[in-house]
Amino acid sequence: MPTASQNALFGMGNPLLDISAVVDKDFLDKYGLKPNDQILAEEKHKALFEELVQKNKVEYHAGGSTQNSVKIAQWMIQQPHKVATFFGCIGKDHFGEILKQKAAEANVDAHYYEQSAEPTGTCAACITGDNRSLVANLAAANCYNKEKHLDLDKNWSLVEKARVYYIAGFFLTVSPESILKVAKHASDHNKTFGLNLSAPFISQFFKDPLMKVLPYVDVLFGNETVSEAMRKYVHLPHTEDIEEIAKRVQNLPKVNKNRQRVVVFTQGSEDTVATVGDKVTRFPVVDIDQRDIVDTNGAGDAFVGGFLSELVQDKPLEQCIRAGHYAANTIIRRSGCTFPDKPDFQ
Repeated sequence: MPTASQNALFGMGNPLLDISAVVDKDFLDKYGLKPNDQILAEEKHKALFEELVQKNKVEYHAGGSTQNSVKIAQWMIQQPHKVATFFGCIGKDHFGEILKQKAAEANVDAHYYEQSAEPTGTCAACITGDNRSLVANLAAANCYNKEKHLDLDKNWSLVEKARVYYIAGFFLTVSPESILKVAKHASDHNKTFGLNLSAPFISQFFKDPLMKVLPYVDVLFGNETVSEAMRKYVHLPHTEDIEEIAKRVQNLPKVNKNRQRVVVFTQGSEDTVATVGDKVTRFPVVDIDQRDIVDTNGAGDAFVGGFLSELVQDKPLEQCIRAGHYAANTIIRRSGCTFPDKPDFQ
């Protein structure tokens, strides 16, 4: 069976520097945060990031949905390094330098578009007990520029080198034209292009760019919440049956007829649903004692990362899903989207 080669997996998305620290209730109250929540930073949160760093012992990690997934794929593969390439936008600042360092430590071949107008995107994880309150400031991540980065020959050559592509739906809010260029390249050259529906607001408010990219999508990821949003806002016939939604999404128009679209919907602790040929199959997740669950926030990104690690090695769908379940099961036992030194996956 083929093994993974350098730059075989390409990801593009919103890079964020994850900054996590244990805080007290007073800190949450000061910034109006709930103990277990995910929000976008507002004006009142501007000082939060500096205070978090100055007054607490912090941990830094290369984050953002797509970057998490390619980082986990690289961890699952181990060798060679730099199987995963990643593009995204950061600022020319201290946090940007830390992010570059953390991506390198994860053995990801990150090529960031660096600009000075906005600071590097950050995500503060404010930990209280078993809870994590996430505050994301996208900042520079919103500034990706196709003409100034993706279109450059040295960068586009890395796109051409890849065989499998993955982009989280969040990037549809930033540079849909970049996604479309990569998706068309994959389709034209019979390579595999994966997209994640990411969050209900993508189908709701970014339906037009989503529907422009969808005909080029070979593997579509999502969970039970986003699958229902997709059905609702793309105006598929009404059904609450997730298997039926998967089948209908699979049958939406597709450009490259050489590859049948695969739709993969996770459902937390319930079976993962995936289209296998003309059928829809359920794949049980790995059992876990509820007391062993530390943090479920990175589970979706981890599942995709595990899946991609096998897909880029041309393994069958069942093996890709098994690897996805293993990665998700590993990540939810730890705080943040972190992992042990080496995977224990056969």
